[in-house]
Amino acid sequence: MYPSVGLRSLAISLPSTLRTNDYYHKNYPELVATAQQQTLAKLFSFTESIPSNEFDSEMEPYLQDPFRGTVQQWILSPKESDLMLEYRAAQDALEAAKLSPEDIDLMIVASVWPEQIGFGNATFLARELGLKGAAWNLDAASGVTPVALQTACALVRAGEYRNILVVISCTYSRLFAKDDTVSWFVSDGAGAFVVGSLPKNQGILGTKTIHTGILSDILIPVLEVDRYGNPGLCVRVNESASKLLRDTAADLLRTCCEGAVAAANLTLDQIDFFLFHTPMAWFASFCSRILGIDPKRTLNLYPEYANIGPVITLVNLYHAAQLGKIRENDLVLVYGFGVGGVAAANVIRWSDVALAPRSHQKSDSIVN
Repeated sequence: MYPSVGLRSLAISLPSTLRTNDYYHKNYPELVATAQQQTLAKLFSFTESIPSNEFDSEMEPYLQDPFRGTVQQWILSPKESDLMLEYRAAQDALEAAKLSPEDIDLMIVASVWPEQIGFGNATFLARELGLKGAAWNLDAASGVTPVALQTACALVRAGEYRNILVVISCTYSRLFAKDDTVSWFVSDGAGAFVVGSLPKNQGILGTKTIHTGILSDILIPVLEVDRYGNPGLCVRVNESASKLLRDTAADLLRTCCEGAVAAANLTLDQIDFFLFHTPMAWFASFCSRILGIDPKRTLNLYPEYANIGPVITLVNLYHAAQLGKIRENDLVLVYGFGVGGVAAANVIRWSDVALAPRSHQKSDSIVN
């Protein structure tokens, strides 16, 4: 019997700028007017004239909306960085767990994508936090959250470390040009959690992870030089992305969710609440439909946050606990996936996880 290990605290950190769709109407009216011919519309549209699968059916109501269900986004200001968001989330998670940096034996950091080309954020963040133990980077694209939890729990179970701090960030806004309509459905943010020992029968119970190599070519990173001569990454969307996403989403979801509950010696009917990675406005409904669960057993925060990559999984967890959707000893399934990374699910018996107050800069740059 494995010792009980899982989340002890959870924190999320947001940038200062809250941007609504009116920003694009005011600043890019011609782009909005021609949105149906632009990248975002091509990414989320039918190949045929009618829906051909469950993904299409759930997406269909959004096809007349040029923003494909996005309502608002959290965006880094010029004075902010992913390291700033990570630092704030990490400090909040430590404080909620009533731990100091000296209590952390290992920090795992996943940044989509890191502050500097060629280097992850782990050592930079460790230096800022004053950590004395190990710190390393973990890369699994937008599916990294359940993988990071699985990795941290395994290391604590094995006795290698006592307390592990996991920090995850995503700053998509830096990767897409404002005149690329894909930028309309992405956000920035960070989250952090502490993993350690828990009371008996709580914490992580089962996992299932598979690679998503079939999706590896959807996003194409390109190194570009800005007008000041500074190199940076920019992302382009492959023209085959729409079909690949639509054709693979159901199988990835079923394989991971069914595999995780089987590993926990449970069935889907026994799960109290489901928290799906929600990179699209309709994805929670799609997942509920595929797994045959009542939509009331999950939640969809896409309208409030848009697509924050792997951070949206932590946001969903945080708000589900804050709203009382999940309570101590509830069985919770967490699913995440990323292009060119992994799809993964965890089954957790929820413990008394300490939630830090939601953190963001006082916004002097709310854009309407």
